[in-house]
Amino acid sequence: MARRLTVIPELCSGCRICELTCAIAHFGVNNPKKSAIRVLVTYPHPVMRLPVVCSQCKLPLCADACPVGALRRSETVVKLDRSSCISCMKCVEACPFGAIYAHGDLDHPVKCDLCDGRPKCVEKCPKSALRFIPEESLGESKRLNNILSYTHMKEIEFTEKGEQRTIRYAEIGQEELP
Repeated sequence: MARRLTVIPELCSGCRICELTCAIAHFGVNNPKKSAIRVLVTYPHPVMRLPVVCSQCKLPLCADACPVGALRRSETVVKLDRSSCISCMKCVEACPFGAIYAHGDLDHPVKCDLCDGRPKCVEKCPKSALRFIPEESLGESKRLNNILSYTHMKEIEFTEKGEQRTIRYAEIGQEELP
């Protein structure tokens, strides 16, 4: 069963432990700029914390852009073969999510390899904003939030045959019965 690394931005506190964990696991250094995951933060409005990590695309544009074939899909992971990489950084430019990084100290791009099926960033995330879930569960939290948003509605307006209409929902436990 294929598993995917997914991000739930609403749960991210911006602590950046994922960045440190990745850098230590892959390079043995406490340097978040050598991490394959980066937490982007926007201020002042809206305040957002969004971990950006490789989506392991089924049709990876990064691999298509690589002139020497250093990026290849192996089962569910797009892997970088450092020995054949020529450091052109075309993959960094090609990634539509900006999830492949360049670092001045390194001769190759920094790209997530899912830690051989046990992502360290997921294990160390204190808020469970990063999850390694079965592929068929992707989007489940969004579907649930969508359903929950309807449960809080008191009315909905819509247009039918050019006429503005309103449906009012009864509140549970507060209906007036004769």
